[in-house]
Amino acid sequence: MVAIIVATHGKSAPELIKSAEMIFGSQENIDAVTFEPGENTDNLLEKYNQKLESLNTEDGVLFMVDLFGGSPYNAAAMIAAKNSNMDIVTGVNIPMLLETFGSRSFSNLEELVNTAKNAGLEGIKSLKETLSQYVEEEL
Repeated sequence: MVAIIVATHGKSAPELIKSAEMIFGSQENIDAVTFEPGENTDNLLEKYNQKLESLNTEDGVLFMVDLFGGSPYNAAAMIAAKNSNMDIVTGVNIPMLLETFGSRSFSNLEELVNTAKNAGLEGIKSLKETLSQYVEEEL
């Protein structure tokens, strides 16, 4: 099973995991990394490397981070760029985590990346647009 590291600015990474597990159920081979004020890329690299030592990375690693180009992304990119069985998806959110959790048991890293990207995009909705679609379908 592909290992997952969720990383964000501040303390939202562990809370995103907790929230998704509240809906989906407990997950194995997943961990969170926080990027706190006063820390730098070296601190993040150290945290990532500690997590990688404790996770089963045999099937690959998916970093799910909050922001493209942010420090959690940049540090993960330094690691993932050197490893063919690692990738990063940005914009981590609960719908993305839920779909990824649901696909982990039968998906490889590349498939999980696509699942995460699609779920992240499809999880973004507007009430007004959604209501107008229902009205059009009824006509």
